[in-house]
Amino acid sequence: MASEKTLILVKPDGVQRKLIGTIIGRIENKGLSIVAMKMLTVTPELSKQHYAEHVEKPFYPDLEGFITSAPVVALIVQGPEAVSVMRTLIGSTNGREAAPGTIRGDYGCSRQMNMIHGSDSVESATREIDIYFTANEICDYDVTLGSWMCAPDEL
Repeated sequence: MASEKTLILVKPDGVQRKLIGTIIGRIENKGLSIVAMKMLTVTPELSKQHYAEHVEKPFYPDLEGFITSAPVVALIVQGPEAVSVMRTLIGSTNGREAAPGTIRGDYGCSRQMNMIHGSDSVESATREIDIYFTANEICDYDVTLGSWMCAPDEL
């Protein structure tokens, strides 16, 4: 099974609620690796790139207003099946419906203010990573505890 990379954003509400460390801890406790991280303010132009498929939809102005309202923390998370593992860890979009034990289920009660974004496919992850990071910002490294996290055929 191949290692994947996925883009994760701690959204403005997650930053404002001081949940950055909690969210990073949940990711690391799961056994995934953070190979890039930075804090930035999403500009309207960056928002349009990221949410290109939504720009013409009626809800887009509110989405852009929210994502540009305060800093975000952008992360590249890597590990076996990282996209699906993170989607499960994040939980359903609406925090009121997200299962307990997920990030949104434990900390959220809103559909839009749901603290975290995670790429929904390997293809989306590749596109989104390229929007937020340059190749020289990614630190690929071997995790010395890797053999204690997954069996050799899972890495």
